[in-house]
Amino acid sequence: MRKMARKVRWGIISTANIGMRKVIPGIQKSPHSEVVAIASRDPARAQRAAEELGIPKAYGSYAEMLADPEIDAVYNPLPNHLHVPLTLEAARAGKHVLCEKPIALDAADAERLLQAPKDRLIAEAFMVRFHPQWHRARDIVRSGELGEIRAVRAVFSYFLDDPGNVRNIADIGGGGLLDIGCYPIVGTRFLLSEEPRRVVALVDRDPNFGTDRTASVIADFGGGRQLSFICSTQAVGHQSIEVIGSNARLEIVIPFNAPPDQATAILVDHGHTFDGSLARREIIAPCDQYTEEAEAFALAVLGETTLPYGIDDAITQMRILDAIFESERRGTWVDL
Repeated sequence: MRKMARKVRWGIISTANIGMRKVIPGIQKSPHSEVVAIASRDPARAQRAAEELGIPKAYGSYAEMLADPEIDAVYNPLPNHLHVPLTLEAARAGKHVLCEKPIALDAADAERLLQAPKDRLIAEAFMVRFHPQWHRARDIVRSGELGEIRAVRAVFSYFLDDPGNVRNIADIGGGGLLDIGCYPIVGTRFLLSEEPRRVVALVDRDPNFGTDRTASVIADFGGGRQLSFICSTQAVGHQSIEVIGSNARLEIVIPFNAPPDQATAILVDHGHTFDGSLARREIIAPCDQYTEEAEAFALAVLGETTLPYGIDDAITQMRILDAIFESERRGTWVDL
């Protein structure tokens, strides 16, 4: 019988809300992971977080935690402008890094990660690529049931006008495209297993924050296939994605924030009725996508599997986002 690999020992950089509420609990359920430390620039805050989540060690600085030889990997959910600096610091301290999306402010920033030690794994934390509903959706796309793929259509929005929130601070990477517009892009890349060839965008910016608060984007994936999506940080909360083919359309009902403890659903509609009442509904068992993400990363760290998405993938993602912002500036299509 094969000996079971040991667990990856995780340290968490900062007490960011996404880590506390979603990612850390997800990592703690990963069979090959254990969260052993958390760090904050405020020692008291780190201690409170450690006690709340049952984490053994609390550090009052990031550098102190990165110097701990008993930590194998770290999760970095800092504000966007700190993703690359702290990821590089962690990698140079001998840690593997799962970094929250977007991995950088732009492609040039992301390319700095190529300076990291080659034996350290670095991945961008797009958890949706690990949820079974996305894998099932891709299987259906590949099966040909939808016919020839014509379009992918998506919306991702929420309302947040707090000027102190990092998502509304332009200088540190705030705005809707980097925060949520990245999901329709990475989701379409995943479903089609292709990269866009050109993009065009219409962007509305908040007059006070300077951030992109609403964006409409079209991406040409070639062969007549196109992605169109809207993202907004100042609209009613909503998310959707559908793949439209010549024979049928597919919809992931809760595509991006799938609840970890509830079943999700995929609809496949062959257009027999305009109201979709005859669509096939496939139920996907409850799944914590953050656990799946952590497990995949841990198995790669342990050498059990290869890392499915690394620095090169993250740089490609950032180049697409750069092209969208360039389209905003030029008011025209931008080639990739």
